[in-house]
Amino acid sequence: MAEFNISGRMEVASLQRQFKEEFGLTLRVYKGSNFADPKDTLASISDKKVEDVSCIGSIQAGNFEERMKNVGIKVQVATGDNSSLVSNTYTLNEASKLFGDK
Repeated sequence: MAEFNISGRMEVASLQRQFKEEFGLTLRVYKGSNFADPKDTLASISDKKVEDVSCIGSIQAGNFEERMKNVGIKVQVATGDNSSLVSNTYTLNEASKLFGDK
């Protein structure tokens, strides 16, 4: 099962790369209403202290997005080719099998 930890020291690009490697999906990361700069750290784009968060394949996409929102990071899970958003009801593993670039 795919699983990794996310910390505030991570750069946006590192998070996106790891998410892509684990699930074959695109993770859109925002700073406000715009996409975050890939060189920014997660702590620098959050208005809260970014606690460590685990990302596991059995979590639903919507619950993962909410978990990230709770630490001040707005994200959206998109298909591997970034053409559309994944339904919040799919787990990350299900979305990976259906829409991932693996």
